[in-house]
Amino acid sequence: MKIRDICLKNPLILAPMAGITHLPFRLLAKESGCALVTTEMVSANGLIHRAKKTEELLASCKEERPLCVQIFGADPETMARAAEIVESKGADILDINLGCPVRKVIRNGAGVALMRDPRKVKELLRRVRKATNIPLTVKMRTGWKPTGEEAVYVAQIAEDCGVNAITIHPRTAAQKFTGKADWSLIARIKSLVSIPVIGNGDIKTPEDVIKMQRETGCDGVMIGRAAVGNPWIFSQCLDLIHKRDYSLTDPGTRLKGILRYIGYMLAHFGEERAVLMLRSSLGLYVKGLPNSSRFRGSITRLKSINEAVARVEEYFATCFQAVA
Repeated sequence: MKIRDICLKNPLILAPMAGITHLPFRLLAKESGCALVTTEMVSANGLIHRAKKTEELLASCKEERPLCVQIFGADPETMARAAEIVESKGADILDINLGCPVRKVIRNGAGVALMRDPRKVKELLRRVRKATNIPLTVKMRTGWKPTGEEAVYVAQIAEDCGVNAITIHPRTAAQKFTGKADWSLIARIKSLVSIPVIGNGDIKTPEDVIKMQRETGCDGVMIGRAAVGNPWIFSQCLDLIHKRDYSLTDPGTRLKGILRYIGYMLAHFGEERAVLMLRSSLGLYVKGLPNSSRFRGSITRLKSINEAVARVEEYFATCFQAVA
């Protein structure tokens, strides 16, 4: 799959997720075979005002390349200036968020709220396209009406404005993450534009990736919630894509991955901040394993990285014993 001049090794793409797709998690996804990783949603206003926490979201390293940075905002001039900053920081691809259904984002006219105003979308995309030379993509929803007409119209506007690929999550603004994604809309948009179309929504298993591509003809598949705590889903998907059987992640592989994650968190955030974040995020990596609730209880008051490592190793020792 190609996004303009960026050639991806496979069709698997990591969705942007607030509080999840920071650099340590993106590295795990990349190591598991994800072709393109995406940052958390980055505020255009925060970038142009040089907000420290916003700028931190652009941190990257060569091991995760190519990297897509997603920005959100409602003002075309602000978005164009933010695009210039993103390019100057070395991003490989810039993505514009037209799909976030969170109330505070919509209230400011950004995210999926933009799909109500196609003229503003056109102005915004033209300004951003003029401001940056790197490949440009958009991620959008069905829109506000279940017919999908807004998505079809915005997709055609995007192509006309020089956007290089479109990601469609076919749920309405009101649905948020409930109900069922209407994959037929992905197929419909794919038939109407000549640029790559990436499908997103209701990818829960590796089999769903194959099914989505077969049913919609999409060029790529973006995986979001199914990868949370389970970056190994990308390697499983690749096995299926290459017509190999895949297996569930064994405890040994999972343990090694979690320990790398802890190391990445320490290197990227520093011990104090990393420990606070690990208190909640480590539990995601043992979901469905024996006695996982007990493990989650044991990490709620972590005080150091060494303690985090010890708790993980102790827990997995019991897993190995259970398997034996």
